Amino acid sequence: QMKRERRIDYVEFASRDPAASRGFFEQVFGWKFEDYGPDYTAFDDGELQGGFFRGTPLTASAGAPLVVLYAAQLGPMLAAVTAQGGDVVKPIFSFPGGRRFQFTEPGGNELAVWSERDSD
Repeated sequence: QMKRERRIDYVEFASRDPAASRGFFEQVFGWKFEDYGPDYTAFDDGELQGGFFRGTPLTASAGAPLVVLYAAQLGPMLAAVTAQGGDVVKPIFSFPGGRRFQFTEPGGNELAVWSERDSD
């Protein structure tokens, strides 16, 4: 219980299409989902829980928080994102400490994937 105290415990995303968001994150990231009607789907990524509700998402460039996911290898993740209908908005680039790319998923949310590795 102390581990949860004053920590981010749940994240909700607006999505133009919660079912499309669900399918994308199931296929690309292996998240588990439970639907609560047509306008809400809850996820568990194995560490953090959250949900997607029907709405219009803001992008990171408009001031929305950018959620950053981790992957040991960026190349396979980039391929999976695009194969499942994600749109790469910032190709792989380096920053102090690693590399990352940013994408939008089919529901309209912008996220990033990072790795501390220098290559794919």
